[in-house]
Amino acid sequence: MAELLKVENLRAGYGEAVVLNDISLSLGEGETLALLGRNGTGKTTLMDTLAGATRQHGGQIFLGSQPLHTLPSHERAAAGIGWVPQERNIFKSLTVHENLTAVQRPGRKGPGGRESRAWTPERVYEMFPRLAERKTNLGTQLSGGEQQMLAVGRALVLNPRLLLLDEPLEGLAPIIVEELLRAIARITREEGLSAIIVEQHPQAILRISHRAVVLDHGNVVHASAAATLQQDPELLDRLLGVARKL
Repeated sequence: MAELLKVENLRAGYGEAVVLNDISLSLGEGETLALLGRNGTGKTTLMDTLAGATRQHGGQIFLGSQPLHTLPSHERAAAGIGWVPQERNIFKSLTVHENLTAVQRPGRKGPGGRESRAWTPERVYEMFPRLAERKTNLGTQLSGGEQQMLAVGRALVLNPRLLLLDEPLEGLAPIIVEELLRAIARITREEGLSAIIVEQHPQAILRISHRAVVLDHGNVVHASAAATLQQDPELLDRLLGVARKL
């Protein structure tokens, strides 16, 4: 499996404050990584750093052969980073359809130079029928779950190589959580899009991920196959404080 993402000795934070200490990890084409840890351990900072929204103090980030650590955030998006932050950051003054068409990019070649099926607004509506029903609604007229679906859809129509999802299930009703989990599993498992997912419900994400990394105090304290960690609730409890199930 070809390597897609490589992070080497990454140190980053906000201003002069360093949150991440010598983080190193890698991700292959078509792999999904569950990024876990207690609150305040650096998970969101790592996602923000990959997207270019923090101050980097050292280390390197490569997407394929392209160095990302020298690029501003908008160039990282053009290089293939699709980012769904905790705040969702949809354009609330635009309609659902305008949100999608405003950022849409052409499709990319897949692994080995193969043509991949491009993500378009129509494909997003197929995945999230709720958005199709509300395509003329403004962002302010959507529920929290619909806003999260739109945030994911906006990242997809960028046709990224790597999707970053920061707590996509946070604060959502159980029925919406299951709908989003099915969609994420389809995007990653069936469509083969590489992804890093931060989530406070580890069992929900571990079951659809290939690999798992746990952070503590800005350091990697565990890395393994996702199934290995999922099947060891005692270890999961020690690492996260509680092995919660969804």
